Parts: sequence; structure tokens; C-alpha cells
Amino acid sequence: MTLSVRYFAGAAEAAGRETEEVRLPPASTLGDLVAALGTRGPALARVLAASSFLLDGVSARPEDRLGAGATLDVLPPFAGG
Repeated sequence: MTLSVRYFAGAAEAAGRETEEVRLPPASTLGDLVAALGTRGPALARVLAASSFLLDGVSARPEDRLGAGATLDVLPPFAGG
């Protein structure tokens, strides 16, 4: 199963890219993906821990299942108002 991940602002900086295609086992959850991505380094792990996520434009929680072809947006906290 493959899905697209789009990183915004500080998440893109921590990930070292703005987008990527990620391959996951079937029945993976958002929590599974965040845990896997967090192993890439402490900076990305910190950003992911504080981020919000949109799965195909809808707010997602760690227990939500991911589907093939989905798009996940990683939205770190933004400064300002």
C-alpha cells in the first residue's frame, strides 16, 4: 500500500523534503506511519509529535486507518495568529 505524504513548514524542513510516497503494510494506521517516520531522526520525531494531520483533507487521529492512494498532510504548529 502506498500513500502520499506532504510536509508543510517546519515539518518539511525536519523531513528534508516537501513530499514523498510511503509504502506501508495493509491495515496500517496513522499512528503506525508516524512511528515509522519518527525513526528517521529526533528533529522529525519532535515535529511529528506536535503536528496535526489531514487525511485526504479530513482531520485524522492516530487510530485512523490509512488507505492506498490517500494523501496525508503533516501540519506542524504555526506561529502567529
